[in-house]
Amino acid sequence: MPSKTDRTGGEIDWPHWAERTRRRERTSKFSVTLAQAINDIETELEDRLGVDDWRLSTAAPHRKKDGRPYADANPADPGAVVRWTMDGEQYAVAADQYDGLRDNVRAIGLYIAEKRKMNNRPVHTGQDEFATAQLPSGNEDVIVAGDGSGVASTEPPHEVLGVAEDASDDVVEAVARRLSANVHPDNDDGDREEFQRIQEAKGAMLDGE
Repeated sequence: MPSKTDRTGGEIDWPHWAERTRRRERTSKFSVTLAQAINDIETELEDRLGVDDWRLSTAAPHRKKDGRPYADANPADPGAVVRWTMDGEQYAVAADQYDGLRDNVRAIGLYIAEKRKMNNRPVHTGQDEFATAQLPSGNEDVIVAGDGSGVASTEPPHEVLGVAEDASDDVVEAVARRLSANVHPDNDDGDREEFQRIQEAKGAMLDGE
């Protein structure tokens, strides 16, 4: 079977819209192995979402037999990117908040799982939950993490971010990062007010307000 991961030889295919984390965190919240974290992503994408084309990109050496990182991989760049195609659309999710490859891969898996669950809930949000990870069709040079549309400031924090009220900290941080990338004040088309609103919503959810 074809590999579901990139044999990148130490170079990560990091999307240009995603900011790199300058001060990474060490965490002990994840107990799964790197192999299990990748298996869980495979289960989410292939078995539960019906995706037949996906790949994991990391800066770690990948095994020739299956294209996956070695179990004890500990690259200097611990980031990870998962890209996939679903219903003709391309998607990408990137994470490098943690100082361990396993933890960033796990964070991506939890993000995908949370989005799938939200899509299955009997509510209407105005857009597919995976829109925050959707790429413009046929143009991988312009990668969009969210639609950047403004909404009323009176919205609850979880609605500003488009996540569940009880979303995990990892999901909140991942979604906020992707939404912020579109409107960052340093960008030519940035929106300082929208950027601040996203940051405030993230802070409120992480603080439990």
